[in-house]
Amino acid sequence: MKRCSALLVNYSSSDDESDNNDSRLQAGPVPKKRKLPVLPLSIAPPVPLDDPSLHQGRIRTIPHVDGQFASHIYIALPLGREQPLLQLLRDILREAKESVPYLYEIGFTSEEKTSELHISLSRPIFLRVHQREDLKKALRALARRQKKFTLSFATFSELVNDEKTRTFLTMEVGAGHHELQNLAEALSPALQGIRQKEYYTNPRFHASIAWAHLDRPGNEDNLDLVTASPSKSSKLEIALDLGPEGVELHSVPHLPNELLMALNERYCTRLASPKIGMFDVEKIHVKIGREVFSWFLEGM
Repeated sequence: MKRCSALLVNYSSSDDESDNNDSRLQAGPVPKKRKLPVLPLSIAPPVPLDDPSLHQGRIRTIPHVDGQFASHIYIALPLGREQPLLQLLRDILREAKESVPYLYEIGFTSEEKTSELHISLSRPIFLRVHQREDLKKALRALARRQKKFTLSFATFSELVNDEKTRTFLTMEVGAGHHELQNLAEALSPALQGIRQKEYYTNPRFHASIAWAHLDRPGNEDNLDLVTASPSKSSKLEIALDLGPEGVELHSVPHLPNELLMALNERYCTRLASPKIGMFDVEKIHVKIGREVFSWFLEGM
């Protein structure tokens, strides 16, 4: 925290004051202060603007506030280009898109660079400048207490965000759930100290691999329905809607149960195998604004 420095004030005597008054009378009128020039647009910081057309129709659910940093705490699982899990995810997403054509990948299937999966340990949190160091200090202390552990995935499921605007195709954690819950619970006092929400009471730790827009309640009369027939056993009605700024949105009421059943039946055994879906968790991460900070787990 910044401390206000004390200001030293020199009080003049009555003789000094009379001399000053005489000098002001002799000097004439005080010149007017010149106004500072307006900063050019090239120097003034830009105001963040939402453009849903650049983000598959997504909009900011919490308005931007100057001096506030969107943040979240998570475990990162790297995916190398030749890693078996990445190859499996490409097969899964290809099949899922046959059932839900307007399903958006999270962004880890790029051929150009190594990417990673994220497992959240917090809800989205919003920090003021002075709160950033407090959170980093708490995470550093937590990493010193927590030892490394092994994590693996067990099943595919559907989870919906808190705002009920998007639905996610996820891989839920099997082994390692207990350790993740201990980490999330250990973070609660630090989050309470900076007036942020704790993680969920009964958390379902997961990595999201794709998402789709959810139908918006109350807009049924403005929707055009398109029927997708990915298989003989299931049909999905996809709604076509004009979203924010006239962006064309394709939304669904939910992910088809038949899709989730098929993915679990076909890929679950491979997903849970040690050579594909198992990871050693060695770090904890926090993203604050655009910056990412990481600490190794050092507990014994």
